[in-house]
Amino acid sequence: MKNKDSYILGLFIGGPLPVISFFGYYYWKFSLFTFNEFIEVLGQNKSLVTALSIPCLLLNIVFFTLFINGNKDKTAKGIFIVSIIYATAALLFKFLS
Repeated sequence: MKNKDSYILGLFIGGPLPVISFFGYYYWKFSLFTFNEFIEVLGQNKSLVTALSIPCLLLNIVFFTLFINGNKDKTAKGIFIVSIIYATAALLFKFLS
């Protein structure tokens, strides 16, 4: 697995990282609110969604950089694809809901 370079591996690595980052950021910055209150505030204040998307994609940026520097271009592309999907979903949520 150490020498594996594939798009699928990038998707599996990049997929859960924003979710992990989201919960980490919640506990770091917003833990004085309950999780339900935090979600309600996100629903009411759409500008927080895009502001929160940057820290949530931070782990993807780190792993993307690691794989690019390790010449694992296909894996890095998979992580990049997931990052684009998450960023697009955040923008759609902000403007369409």
